[in-house]
Amino acid sequence: MSFYTSLSGLRGAQTDLSTISNNIANVGSIGFKRSRTFFGDIMPASSTTAGQGTRLKGIQQQFTQGGFETSARDLDLAISGSGFFVTRDALNGGTTYFSRNGNLSVDGQRYLVDGNGGYVQVLPVDAEGNVTASGLAASRNIQLPLTSGTPRATSLISLTANVPITADKPEDRAVYSPSNPYGFDRLDPNSYNYSQQQTVYDSEGNAQSATLYFVRTGSVAAGDSTDTWDVHMFIGNEEASATTGSPSPVPATLTFDATGTLTSPTTPVAFSSVFPSGASAPLAITIDFGTATRQAAGAFNIAAIDQDGIASAKISDVSIGEDGLVTASFTDGTTQALGKLLIANFSNPAGLRQRGDGRWTVTGNSGDAIVGEAGSDAFGRIQSGALERANVDITEELVALIAAQRNFQANAKAIETANSMDQSIINLRS
Repeated sequence: MSFYTSLSGLRGAQTDLSTISNNIANVGSIGFKRSRTFFGDIMPASSTTAGQGTRLKGIQQQFTQGGFETSARDLDLAISGSGFFVTRDALNGGTTYFSRNGNLSVDGQRYLVDGNGGYVQVLPVDAEGNVTASGLAASRNIQLPLTSGTPRATSLISLTANVPITADKPEDRAVYSPSNPYGFDRLDPNSYNYSQQQTVYDSEGNAQSATLYFVRTGSVAAGDSTDTWDVHMFIGNEEASATTGSPSPVPATLTFDATGTLTSPTTPVAFSSVFPSGASAPLAITIDFGTATRQAAGAFNIAAIDQDGIASAKISDVSIGEDGLVTASFTDGTTQALGKLLIANFSNPAGLRQRGDGRWTVTGNSGDAIVGEAGSDAFGRIQSGALERANVDITEELVALIAAQRNFQANAKAIETANSMDQSIINLRS
């Protein structure tokens, strides 16, 4: 039995050596988190029986913060405090990854991506940089807007959407009651199902943010006569109305038949003109939902969205503040808030699953992602012009390496001793 007891020690020491070696090998990897092995004893059969060796309980990553390495790039970011950057590996859907590696860049399609080519996720904001929709479902890719050409005000937004047939009606949510009646509020994510942001332009090419909020108002499955959705449109802080002359803004109403085909509206919807803050003139925008917009199974998805406005200035710089606000600067001296970096945290970060290249994904042990804005609640702040190095202390790892080596040698010596004892017993018969 002593052979197998010492063998378990050899295996444990080998695992410890491999873990320490991996830590040392990744000392130069940005955003890497060191791992530590945890062992436990194997319970003996009785109080008069010696232990039966050791077993590996797990290899756990240590999510302490690494040191910061300064950089001359504005798009090199580090999170000072807790939290992870959120990325997706596809423009629509894809796998969601969480990372501490803030080596960001802009790809050929003007999307903000990380060092692995993943699309960095942000929350939509209004012209003042205030978040207009929260939660992981509200996150989106960030694409730098087109800024060259003769300025032309946006008059048409064309989009194709897929709205899920299983979506609930916000007015039926438990948060609303007779004492707290339902009412649409763009700052209350409970009052709508989904949001979509699109950059539009006024007559001088100044950029504005048009945000569409999709609210399910009728469900055949819930007992209503038809399947209907309201679409509210805000340009900056002003809500446009789909019905002119109304004392208060009226949303556009989408109606679908039993096959999920859009039956109304059959023509583009002209919204009333609004004069948002920062615009040079009022904007009157028509939305064309097309014939391909459907209600079907699956997640909410904007298959295509475009607008016919043209900006006048060229982009000169992109900066990211401590609160994660991504701001574009233009050659005419104007700036535009593009979105706020989405920061995620977990009740048990050690339960995340490693995916390589400083990325992790959610597991049942980690719990669901808790998302928010940088600098708010328990989320760390963004430091621009810096990268977080691996949290590996070479001196500590070398000491641990020596200890693991000694452990391996001691277990090997125990096997050698047991072998000598067995050989002595066998020799008694000679």
